Amino acid sequence: MKYIISVLFIIFSAFIVSAQNSEVKTETFKVAGNCSMCKKRIEDAAYIKGVKRAEWNKETKELTLTYNSSKTSSETVLQSIAKAGHASEKVTAKEEDYNRLPGCCQYNTNSCND
Repeated sequence: MKYIISVLFIIFSAFIVSAQNSEVKTETFKVAGNCSMCKKRIEDAAYIKGVKRAEWNKETKELTLTYNSSKTSSETVLQSIAKAGHASEKVTAKEEDYNRLPGCCQYNTNSCND
């Protein structure tokens, strides 16, 4: 009897784990930025509830985002990043948010040497 209960528990646990994993998505987006300060700001803005990993590559200008789709969406994350001043391929930053960026991070001017 204990054996049957143990087997059922393992099967049930495996089912729950596989159902949870199907909600985890990884996507890549172009996000404008220049330097290591931009990298920190973009990644910090991306870490909202439901985000498991966010990594921005300075050379490729790409954000790799891993998130739980039952808790957030890529659109919500990109809106958070835009609020921090960084535009993406899907969400444009408002001018006032962009203007709050340090001079080096204002990616439209290409003035950063980092």
